[in-house]
Amino acid sequence: MVDGWIILDKPLGLGSTQGVAAVKRVLRQCGYGKVKVGHGGTLDPLATGVLPIAIGEATKLAGRMLDATKTYAFTVRFGRQTDTLDLEGKVIATSDVQPTPGAVAAVVAERFTGPIEQVPPAYSAILIDGRRAYDRAREGEEVEMKSRQVTILRWDAIEEGEEGGECFATLTVTVSKGTYIRSLARDIALALGTRGHVTMLRRLKAGPFGIAQAISLDKLNETANGGDLVNVILPLEAGLVDIPALDLNPEQARAVRQGRVLSGLPQTDGLWLARSGTVPVALVELSGGTMKVSRGFNLPDVAE
Repeated sequence: MVDGWIILDKPLGLGSTQGVAAVKRVLRQCGYGKVKVGHGGTLDPLATGVLPIAIGEATKLAGRMLDATKTYAFTVRFGRQTDTLDLEGKVIATSDVQPTPGAVAAVVAERFTGPIEQVPPAYSAILIDGRRAYDRAREGEEVEMKSRQVTILRWDAIEEGEEGGECFATLTVTVSKGTYIRSLARDIALALGTRGHVTMLRRLKAGPFGIAQAISLDKLNETANGGDLVNVILPLEAGLVDIPALDLNPEQARAVRQGRVLSGLPQTDGLWLARSGTVPVALVELSGGTMKVSRGFNLPDVAE
């Protein structure tokens, strides 16, 4: 059995589902047999970077990755807008207006920091009456996307340049769940009185996982050929570094595994990682000294 994470540095052109399939193939090749695998947040085929792949019991935490903050580096080129808002689509609008030096930094600080309203791209995986928006858009349907509130937490770097008579800007941003970078690029361009589309998108961080922990698909395949993934698979609790640990004695661990409620605990209210020794037992909620299991883990060496 194997439980944990492989953080894939997803290459250009590979879909998230294909990334999961690649990890499954590597696990089979290394003799792990049939194991549950899932990803912690979709990444567009034209995007690269951090794609957390959950294995075994870690798949129970994939939903937390979907809700996690994420950091991206992206380049927006001004003067043209495509229907997909990236390089893949056809040009649907143009503008001769090009931003002046410093204008991009000024507009993101003034209008794109903190909570904002954003309309997702028509070419996205959002379900509309049971069908993906991108399927409807590809069939030529006029897709009406509803505005949603997202939060732009931090801008870390902004570099501006010019090439072939068109200006571009490369930006690094940390955002809340549900933020579409392609929409953000579109709206920044519109705020500058022009049009724009994304030409590069790279995810640098997803929740607790950063690009330094990621492994390329080529390197993963190379490691698999050697039959040893020990140094590649991160432990399940690597996805819970922001959750405080609560150590249980054997009797408490047994009770938690059975889903029983514990009371009279001194810890503060909130979400905790209950563990027996070094082994995660469950995510638990504490309220007024009472512990309830939020998500249990079936890992070996937990007190029976």
